[in-house]
Amino acid sequence: MTPPLAQVKLVLFDLDGTLIDSLPQLWQAVNQMLTALEHEPVALDVVRGWVGNGADMLVTRALTAALQRAPNADEQAQGRAGFDRAYGALAEQEVALYPGVKKTLQQLVAAGKTLALVTNKPSVFVPDILESTGLAPYFSAVLGGDCLSQKKPDPTPLLHICQQLDIAPQQAVMVGDSENDVLAAQRAKIAVVGLTYGYNYGRPIADSQPDWVLSELPRLLDLVLSKKDR
Repeated sequence: MTPPLAQVKLVLFDLDGTLIDSLPQLWQAVNQMLTALEHEPVALDVVRGWVGNGADMLVTRALTAALQRAPNADEQAQGRAGFDRAYGALAEQEVALYPGVKKTLQQLVAAGKTLALVTNKPSVFVPDILESTGLAPYFSAVLGGDCLSQKKPDPTPLLHICQQLDIAPQQAVMVGDSENDVLAAQRAKIAVVGLTYGYNYGRPIADSQPDWVLSELPRLLDLVLSKKDR
């Protein structure tokens, strides 16, 4: 039986909540930012519900909760600067890969698939994470959240990578854990796989109606590779 995504040449991956569990570092950075601004720290599960729209929105959500109102421009800028300082200082901490991530990427590359990373994380943090986790060699292209004027859920980052690698959107699939990933792919007319284990603001990824829903990344191989390619 031919896998449903056997024709795919390009696999686009999100990073946080898809390949790496960065929540512990994000939580620490948020709390260091809040404490520096004389606000109370928050629980890990609270921050889990804030992750998924990039650093600016994470800071906005944290400050809104602390202030009980939306932050003004100066408060947002101060919070973002504090978050970036804290997160940068935590970059040397070991970041955990989700189960089966490296083996899945290895098998996809060995089967001739091209892999790219499209994340809303600020690009300054991405290279060190990819190097420290050993994931850097698998990606032919990497796009951070501040590399273009638009980021997910806008389709532009996905279409930019397709154009850069000269692969049609119809020959690509997006793999991610949040509604941003699903919406970006749908708007780009790219097939999309939603993962249940990541960060989606506390909502089931199935509610966003991806084409497929998986509970673990290695199951992606069943969709993309035939048995002879594994």
